[in-house]
Amino acid sequence: MMDPFEPQRLSKVMAAKGVCSRREADFLIENGWVRVNGQVVKELGTKVLPTVKIDLDARAKNVLGKQVTILYHKPIGVVSGQPEGKYKAAMECIGADNQWDRKTATPFQPGMLKGLAPAGRLDIDSTGLLVLTQDGRIAKQLIDANSTVDKEYLVRVEGELSDRGLAMLRHGISLDGHELKPASVSWQNENQLRFVLVEGRKRQIRRMCEIVGLKVVGLKRVRIGRVMLGELPVGQWRLLSPEERF
Repeated sequence: MMDPFEPQRLSKVMAAKGVCSRREADFLIENGWVRVNGQVVKELGTKVLPTVKIDLDARAKNVLGKQVTILYHKPIGVVSGQPEGKYKAAMECIGADNQWDRKTATPFQPGMLKGLAPAGRLDIDSTGLLVLTQDGRIAKQLIDANSTVDKEYLVRVEGELSDRGLAMLRHGISLDGHELKPASVSWQNENQLRFVLVEGRKRQIRRMCEIVGLKVVGLKRVRIGRVMLGELPVGQWRLLSPEERF
């Protein structure tokens, strides 16, 4: 328990009062969004009495209360969910140093990681768009069994594909005892297929291709619903903007 007559770092006092974490407090202080007894404090390390009155700017309240959704260009070798051995989880790769939109959107803060979880998965040996969100509504929209949000993939393959095999990829394959939903599959060029799916069974595309005699040598997810991977570089992330909808 704090001594009410002993000055403490402002961030520590804010954490003790349950305003936010100490790291979040430092972020708010640096931005000039914290007032102590009516005066703005911007210097980290400032000491105050635990009895002071602390107020937050409206921008700070918005940042602390907002549920964020992150779009991450997952590289090969990163897992979507829990870390596996030497492989890092996508959650561990979200930070200030690889935020692509930090000049135009809310900069990274530790609170963005609270309750953040992947909404769907992308295999360790695949790359492309991965969604991580704090918003349960978005998670349900993307991963619910009845979801109608489609996902687009560019898939480099080796092997020969007959007309019958292409027709099977579009509809006619079962995995794990379940018939797959119809898919849109077409050639992008002589060694790359475009898949559009409305489901995502484990390693689905790779297994589908194997059944028709193809070997997948590269797989990249480029779109989820109406949200595109676009120019987001590999290994970097950005925030879903208020205007974007899946």
